[in-house]
Amino acid sequence: MKFFKKIVSLLFRVAISVILLFFLFQQVDRKSLLGIIKNARLDLLLFAFIIFFFSYLFCLLRWEMLLKAVKIHLSLKRIVMSFAGGVFFSLFLPSTIGGDLVRSIDLAVHTRRPREVVATVLLDRLSGYIGLVILALLSLLFGWKLMKDKSILLSVVIITALLVVILLALFNRFIYFRVNRLLHSPTAGRLRAAIKNLHQEIHYFRHHQKVIVNNLILSVLIQMVTPLTFFVIALSLGIKLNIAYFFIFLPIIGAITLLPISIGGLGLRDATVIFFFAKAGLGKDMAFAMSLLNFVFILIYGALGGLIYVLTVRHRRLQHHPPLHLQPQQ
Repeated sequence: MKFFKKIVSLLFRVAISVILLFFLFQQVDRKSLLGIIKNARLDLLLFAFIIFFFSYLFCLLRWEMLLKAVKIHLSLKRIVMSFAGGVFFSLFLPSTIGGDLVRSIDLAVHTRRPREVVATVLLDRLSGYIGLVILALLSLLFGWKLMKDKSILLSVVIITALLVVILLALFNRFIYFRVNRLLHSPTAGRLRAAIKNLHQEIHYFRHHQKVIVNNLILSVLIQMVTPLTFFVIALSLGIKLNIAYFFIFLPIIGAITLLPISIGGLGLRDATVIFFFAKAGLGKDMAFAMSLLNFVFILIYGALGGLIYVLTVRHRRLQHHPPLHLQPQQ
């Protein structure tokens, strides 16, 4: 029954992506769209592709930092293997959550410390969301004169309020215990365990303030990469928009794309890019072309991640036991 539910859930998300893409392709001039992409400047696309690489690099370093903080000492090579698998499977699984699950399982089996590994992945995702909200608030603050739109303000308020609720559920003991009581049903067991582990690990990280600060700095830098990438892609297409628009819109788009209702954010990302950039006067064809080129980058890096993951299968199988330099958590 559980397997059947997972299949139905996966098919539902595939259907959402397909329907959204079908609808979007009906809304744009496909010949114009193809012409826009063909005429893109390759040098600027290459530059955008290189910029986008830093989002993966910073994410990898952020996760390594969290693993070391919980006394899981692994070579960077071994962490890259798990991380690469996550990047690859996030293409086919809901949002980036599917990729997180893959890297959690892979490294948990290797270290035999599943609770700590899962907690670092959850903390990694949480810090990324905090960085996203910080960037959204700063961008709105400095770009409000440029974009006085109530829907933008409402979007930022919603993603900020969601973060506040999450942080209260994790840091405030009263609310934390209330949430645990609400999650009493058998089907909520995994979610309850995830919240409990994350709650415990966050309290552990209170003694690692330097790690927290560095983690947040990296998170903000990671969130800055996507607007910069889109901005350079836009330049390659001949789009001349104030860079502030990209820093205002992309954090909101990123938050919406995190919703696990499509496959790898496909369709959902494109629809939100078209919707928000229309507020800056950008046509549907141009906005869709920009989003599709960004997805090509995601696809290429995902394929490279899959290649690394497949080529290192034998190496991972040979490492059934934790490395000798692995230290127990104190």
